[in-house]
Amino acid sequence: MKIAISGKGGVGKTLLAALLSHIFAQHGYSVLAIDGDPDANLAATLGFPHPEQILPISEMKDLVEERTGTRPGKLDPYFKLNPKVDDIPEKYAHKLDSIRLMRMGQIKQGGSGCYCPENALLKALVAHLLLARNEIIIMDMAAGIEHLGRGTARAVDILLIVVEPGSRSLETARNIIKLAKDLGLPNIAVVANKVRNEADKKYLTESLPGLKFLGFLPYDQAIVNADLARQPVVASSLPVRAEAERIFAALQVTEGKPGKSG
Repeated sequence: MKIAISGKGGVGKTLLAALLSHIFAQHGYSVLAIDGDPDANLAATLGFPHPEQILPISEMKDLVEERTGTRPGKLDPYFKLNPKVDDIPEKYAHKLDSIRLMRMGQIKQGGSGCYCPENALLKALVAHLLLARNEIIIMDMAAGIEHLGRGTARAVDILLIVVEPGSRSLETARNIIKLAKDLGLPNIAVVANKVRNEADKKYLTESLPGLKFLGFLPYDQAIVNADLARQPVVASSLPVRAEAERIFAALQVTEGKPGKSG
C-alpha cells in the first residue's frame, strides 16, 4: 500500500504519518517512511536519534551530480531526466527498528535551471518508490503535494488529508483536493485531528461533504507536552493511539477502494 498524507502545516499530518508507520511495522509490514515536507520533522516524531543529522536527498550534491551528470547550482542545461534511483532506498534510508526513513528535501520552484537536477532526481525517486517498491510507503507531504506528478499519482492507493477544526485548515484541504483530482489521484479520504467533541466532528464532516472520514484523532494535551519535552510523541497518548489503530483497520478493510463516500 502506498499512502500519501497532506494538509495544512500544524494540523498533525506528521503525527499521523508516524503513528501509521509504527502500527504497520508492528503488524509485520516492511515500512518505508518518506519525509516529503521540508517544514516537517518526521524523523523526530518517529523517535530517530539525532534527526537533525539526517540529510535530505536533494541536498546530497555528490549524489545528485553522480546520478544526473550535473552538480546542483551549476547552470548546465544538459542532465539526465531519468537517473538511476533503484538503489537509493537501500543505500540512504535510515533505519529504526522495523521502520526505514528517507528525507526527500524540497522541490525547487521557479524557472532557474540550476534547480533542475535536484528535481529530476527527486521525481525519479518518488516514481520508483510508488511504482516499483513492494512495501508500505507512507509519505508525509507538503500541502502542495509537489513530489507527485501526473504519471505517479495513480500509484498512490490513498491520499489522506489531515484537517483540524478551523476554516484555514479546511481551505487548505479543499485546495489539496483540487490538486489531487487534477493529478488523477483515484482515492481521497480525510482524517480529523485535535477533535474535542461531537460539535467538532459535525463541523468538519459538514464542511467537507462527500468525502469519507477515516478517523477522528482526539485532542490530547499529552501530545503537546511530549513534543515540548522532546519525548516520543507516538507513545504519549493512548486515546490518540487507539484511534490511529482504527484508522489502520479502516485502511486494511478498504484497500483498493478507500476514500469513496458511500
